Amino acid sequence: MQKQSHGLAADHGRVELPGPAEDIACMRAALDEARAAVEHEDVPIGAVIVRGGEVIARARNRREEARDPTGHAEILALREAGERVGSWRLTDCAMYVTLEPCVMCAGAIVLARVPLVVFGAPDPKAGAVISVANVFDERKLNHHPRWRTGVLREECERVLRDFFASHRPAADE
Repeated sequence: MQKQSHGLAADHGRVELPGPAEDIACMRAALDEARAAVEHEDVPIGAVIVRGGEVIARARNRREEARDPTGHAEILALREAGERVGSWRLTDCAMYVTLEPCVMCAGAIVLARVPLVVFGAPDPKAGAVISVANVFDERKLNHHPRWRTGVLREECERVLRDFFASHRPAADE
């Protein structure tokens, strides 16, 4: 099931953003990044940024590997996309991420002017799009990304569930 924002997003002019038909392929690329995070004991969250039908940035969580509290997949993907585009304004890009962005990442997405974010699974503990906060719909902010959710949700949730199950002590120990 896909959900969409309730329309606070401004019209983004003639920019052609990916539609639901492209969502599965782009989310699979984000899932590939999420799986790569496990190799470094990072929580498996992956993100890709798409522009004009091409993936221009990809990242995975690197908090543990880099010992960096800001090493979230979304932040790292935004940095790479900015370098690739040559601007901090990513007004013609879309972000795909396996888990609903947190407050830090949602804020960075707003500041980067990303017009569309697609996330696989909600995050009931820290999500800042629909779960805990609604940063994208905050009327006082100057940019309101559109969003969709539920793309490959079960697969995104399974990657996270498997990671945490393998990192918890066994019940009989």
